[in-house]
Amino acid sequence: MKGTLRKYYLPFAVFIFTFIILGILQVKLSRPINLLERFIQNAGWIEIVVVASYGAFVTYKMQNPLNVPKWRRITWTLFSIVFFSQLLIGLLGADRFLMTGKLHLPIPLMILAGPLYRYELGFMTILFLSTLALTGPAWCSQLCYFGAFDRVASQGKTKNTKFKYKYAIKSTLVLLVIFTSLMLRWFNVPGTTAAIAGLTFGIVGILIMVFYSHQHKKMIHCVLYCPIGTVVNVLKYLNPFRMKIDTTCNLCMKCCSFCKYDALNPEHVRNKKPGFTCTLCGDCLAACRDQSIKYHYFNMNPEAARKLYLFFTISMHAIFMALARM
Repeated sequence: MKGTLRKYYLPFAVFIFTFIILGILQVKLSRPINLLERFIQNAGWIEIVVVASYGAFVTYKMQNPLNVPKWRRITWTLFSIVFFSQLLIGLLGADRFLMTGKLHLPIPLMILAGPLYRYELGFMTILFLSTLALTGPAWCSQLCYFGAFDRVASQGKTKNTKFKYKYAIKSTLVLLVIFTSLMLRWFNVPGTTAAIAGLTFGIVGILIMVFYSHQHKKMIHCVLYCPIGTVVNVLKYLNPFRMKIDTTCNLCMKCCSFCKYDALNPEHVRNKKPGFTCTLCGDCLAACRDQSIKYHYFNMNPEAARKLYLFFTISMHAIFMALARM
């Protein structure tokens, strides 16, 4: 009986944590942050219970590593559908569906470029930094509203494609975004022109998903093109969560076909360490029959470390689901 109940501990913890965080926001913020609260007074509490229950359900499903690839894909896609549906409704004139009542360009690039151009931190930048602090690279595997489409585009058995000059491309694009944003600011380029530049960058990203991610069955947009992805790759090491491959690995290389982030090529497996672009998504655990790929968090037991990662990541995912309005 005790063993049966144990599988409900983590989902219950996610429910409580999600409920508390959204409850605090419900009470403390002057502008209602929950969508239902904007239409019916105190209805935000109903939304909080629903979202917290959703987080608990996802946690229950993803406790089994074999279920992670399927449910991560489903929940991440759902997250993006909610985000962009509400944005579309806001564009049609219902500004109560917008987070601040003002429109912002919904492209990850703007998390980096926006503050440089405006000389101030935006709401999405603060949310982004909070995920880095709690879950390291989880932004790129379950929280980015744009990346879910790259995941859909790359659906299928991953090809063993090697990308030359990957690090040079990633570094150059980040530096180019920083330089361009500062130039636009220093030369007082109008916001409309800056927005068009950002929109163009986003459209190119979509084309990369459609033509290259789909072809190689890897998330080329997120791995090579997205500057925020590169920022995550660098700053994730400020967080103590790690993924390692232990000595029980028999080099079957099956995990390589599960990784969409170009972080588990044969050389990575032989070196017993996922590559620079690993997002700790956990899809590879479903491929490893010997359970050689493990989460690490200081000296914590690997299974406990994985549960802690699920707790933070899914809680943030559920909370962001409630905040998924621009």
